[in-house]
Amino acid sequence: MIKNTPPKVGFISLGCPKALVDSEHIITQLRTEGYEISATYKDANLVVVNTCGFIDSAIEESLETIGEALAENGKVIVTGCLGAQGSLVQDKFPQVLAISGPHAKQEVMIAVRHHLPPLDNSDHARVPAQGVKLTPSHYAYLKISEGCNHRCTFCIIPSLRGNLNSRPVGEVMREAENLVNAGVKELLVISQDTSAYGVDKKFRTDFWDGRPIKTQFKALVAALGELDVWTRLHYVYPYPHIDEVLSLMTLGKVLPYLDVPFQHASPSVLKAMKRPAHSENTLQRIRSWREQCSDLVLRSTFIVGFPGETADDFKRLLDFLREAELDRVGCFAYSPVDGAVANALPNPINEEVKEERLAIFMETQAEISATKLQRRIGQKMTVLVDEVGGDALVARSYADAPEVDGIVVVEEAGLNVNPGDFIEVEIVNSDTHDLYAKQLDHRGV
Repeated sequence: MIKNTPPKVGFISLGCPKALVDSEHIITQLRTEGYEISATYKDANLVVVNTCGFIDSAIEESLETIGEALAENGKVIVTGCLGAQGSLVQDKFPQVLAISGPHAKQEVMIAVRHHLPPLDNSDHARVPAQGVKLTPSHYAYLKISEGCNHRCTFCIIPSLRGNLNSRPVGEVMREAENLVNAGVKELLVISQDTSAYGVDKKFRTDFWDGRPIKTQFKALVAALGELDVWTRLHYVYPYPHIDEVLSLMTLGKVLPYLDVPFQHASPSVLKAMKRPAHSENTLQRIRSWREQCSDLVLRSTFIVGFPGETADDFKRLLDFLREAELDRVGCFAYSPVDGAVANALPNPINEEVKEERLAIFMETQAEISATKLQRRIGQKMTVLVDEVGGDALVARSYADAPEVDGIVVVEEAGLNVNPGDFIEVEIVNSDTHDLYAKQLDHRGV
């Protein structure tokens, strides 16, 4: 490193949006302390890899990335969920400089300072109030808590990230305000269990904008609804108190969109999974939600091939899928991650059956999705523009979260439209996952 040249750190972020937020926090601190972020291995003085370790494919990707970083740069610090899984990384890559678990900004910074000291005479970078964001400038993830109190048998998140630890509501709201003031048009609320927000703090009162507000799910959602941007709720467990936010959706305060990880529909499988609210009549809850908010869009994730899942259990899942008519669905074949209690359950499902059930599940949902999207043809919708290029725009409606849902392709777009603009469109066509539209008018903001 040339004397008086700011030290450069390469950064690779893998995994879910919660890990992405961790990466944003680390990069913000790096920039605050005068480090530059390098886009290449060659220009970096060392590399930080924020790993994922939730399922086997994610572990494999993380290990491959660490190996690549070592080969290309040689100086690597590992953090994230894989770093919390015992000596896995250390045994495979003993030359790694330091290893820490998820949500470990301070540990990462200590390691970086040790192996790459900052310049004593450097002018610390001016970092914006909202911090450094790795998403496009018009949307951002807002993480409201860390960890989880549940002990689902297929999940190792509590062992990686600990028990539920909700952020003070005033702190969350100040971050949200900073993001909105910086031009963010959409806030994506995330955590491991969003609807449990504040339980661990016994809903203690905090302050935002000079007024008292409870550290509690509905109070937070209501406050976010005052910011006049799209607010989208992810990872919401189907507890009865979720009904309380439906009125806010009906009033247009937050998007009528719920990401609810149902995981299965068979009572016996849900019991074996130790899912919270597994005894709820989910179909009745969904009907009730839709009666309260007719525009409600539901997305969910499921697991097929869980140990002990019978052919009848799988049929019940498919029946649920057809009756629930969920808008957006993801599905995974059960992966026996090291440390998951479910690995010891009897009657594991062989890989061929898992893949067959996964294919049938996704084919069933594809038919449902295509039918539901076809009903949108002729509707007029407000969409948020993500990309501008060529003769078309890539946008999303209130029904579409970035990365995980579909898109709205606007084929007859006007001039002077930019990412982050809201425009009015009419839906003219659809396919299995996406909508196609023409622009009606432009109201970029």
